[in-house]
Amino acid sequence: MASSAPFPSGPIRQHRGRGVAVVGADIDTDRIIPARFLKCVTFDDLARGAFADDRTELANAAAGPHPFDRDAHREASVLVVNSNFGCGSSREHAPQALMRWGIRALIGESFAEIFFGNCLALGIPCLSAEPDTVRALQEAIAADPGAELLLDLEALEVELESEFVGANRWRVHLDPGPHQMLVSGQWDATGQLLAHDGDLRATAARLPYLAGFVAG
Repeated sequence: MASSAPFPSGPIRQHRGRGVAVVGADIDTDRIIPARFLKCVTFDDLARGAFADDRTELANAAAGPHPFDRDAHREASVLVVNSNFGCGSSREHAPQALMRWGIRALIGESFAEIFFGNCLALGIPCLSAEPDTVRALQEAIAADPGAELLLDLEALEVELESEFVGANRWRVHLDPGPHQMLVSGQWDATGQLLAHDGDLRATAARLPYLAGFVAG
């Protein structure tokens, strides 16, 4: 699947979407995007590599399709995981593959530091939650894959309302620095530069060594 949803931009205060759960601790970046996919020149086609080996292994074992291959999760945009997700090598291809598959937010018990930072640079919130909360979310998604989750980054809460599991609300956590970057849009460096193009040009025009370049 390659998502048709727009990539994140600007302030991110809420996200609404279906969930998909990938269960297991210590899922590393080589499982998220195997090394053979790192040969790409651009990130454009990385969606097909997301969990590629896990998906093949499950298909060959006749154990049922991987969550990313189930029709019920085809439009999912919130990935719910367990502890130490994204550990291993510091490949930025991992969050790129998830984003291009369609993931716009993650909820998990904990995230590897570099993976978390790479997601933040793309505007993908990685919200942490207590193990009981993560388990409840994963069970709710399994019971009703079509239910939508509402992530409120300002209130740091996630809501799920389903005819099968009822209405639920859970607390999630995000450290103050990343929280401020996401809700203010400061994570989006390119967007901030474009938004202040006039100010940047005016400043550059006052600098002798840039004046000719700006005028040209």
